[in-house]
Parts: sequence; C-alpha cells; structure tokens
Amino acid sequence: MPGSITAIDILLEPDTTMMRHAKAANARLREVFPKGFSLDETHRPHLTTVQQFVQTAHLEEIYERAEKIIADAKPADWVLKAFKYYYLPANDLGGAGIVVQPNDAWLKMQMELLEALAPFTVKAATNDAFYTLPGEPELVPGMIEYIENFATDHSGKNFVPHVTVGIAPREYLDKMLAEPFDEFTFNVDGASVYQLGDYGTARNHLKSWTLR
Repeated sequence: MPGSITAIDILLEPDTTMMRHAKAANARLREVFPKGFSLDETHRPHLTTVQQFVQTAHLEEIYERAEKIIADAKPADWVLKAFKYYYLPANDLGGAGIVVQPNDAWLKMQMELLEALAPFTVKAATNDAFYTLPGEPELVPGMIEYIENFATDHSGKNFVPHVTVGIAPREYLDKMLAEPFDEFTFNVDGASVYQLGDYGTARNHLKSWTLR
C-alpha cells in the first residue's frame, strides 16, 4: 500500500498499435541489457500526463477530480503520432521512450489536472513515495527532483509525452536514436492512475477509467 505520500502518474493507456511497438523496442533493449525491466503488469506501457507527489489520504478525491477532467477532454477521440525515440540519461544508462506529439486538448487536460491536484500536492518526498520491491536498486539520481519539478519543467510547452520502453547503455541508445524512425499513429483506450516506480515506470495500479 502507498505510504502517507504517494508518487502518482495520471496517464493514458495506449492502444494495441503502440503496445506492439513498445514491446518490440523493449525486447530489443533487453537483448542488449538483460538487467533492464520487461514491459508487464508492474511496468505498464503508458503516456504520462501528470506526475506529482500527493497526500495519500486524498487519493479518492483526486480520482474524482481527475475522472471529470479526463471525460471532458475525450482522449478516446484523439489520433496521436509517434515520431522518434529519446532517452533520459542516468549515469552510463538511459531510460528510453517513444516520443509522441501532444495536441491542444491534451495540454489543456494536463493544465486542468495540475490545477485540480494542487491542493493535495507535496513539494518534497523520499523513496518511500515510490513503488519498489525488495532487492531492487535505489532510485536513479534525479527521479525525485523530476517529479518535484514536473509542473514547472515538464508540462505545457516543456511537455514531452512518451512511452517508456526500457533501459540500455547510453552508447547503444545514441546509436538507436540516430537510426531512421518509422512514424505511426495510434489511439488511446483508457486512463489510469498508477504509483510510480523507478525511471518513471507505472508500477502499482491505483485507479482506471475505460474510455471506449
């Protein structure tokens, strides 16, 4: 169960087209770096909209507010385009993802969610806010800071939506990013709230809404 502070991700669930691409990229990275994670029920492929540290006691109220905002935005009607790979460096490794172009409706939904969560957010947190299993390594450097600064540094004009696909050495990821990327379009099937794990992974399912 989450503690008194929970690192949450309000996210969109991509359709089977994106899932197929994400799993193929994950398998490729696992061949290079077998210690990396597999995409599974505790590493759910997703599109982050908002990441925040929140007071666990107010999760139910957060769900209620988020549900209305997401329903009004109608993300099931969107057609989204994936157009490149990227990675977030962490020492000699990187967390790789498939980058997606945001649209105006998504940015508006993100702003409304951040405003709705504001009364329940906590500026600082510790590793206890994240979902981890015994024996897993410490969080990568910068993970806590990333979420603390999400509203200012990673939203709006700075928003880079992506589906995290795995971990690999940066040297390999640099070569991967230099390759041509076959753009594709996809849809959104659902929306959820997860407790975050390392590398911004969706680890612990908390709430879901079906959009179709």
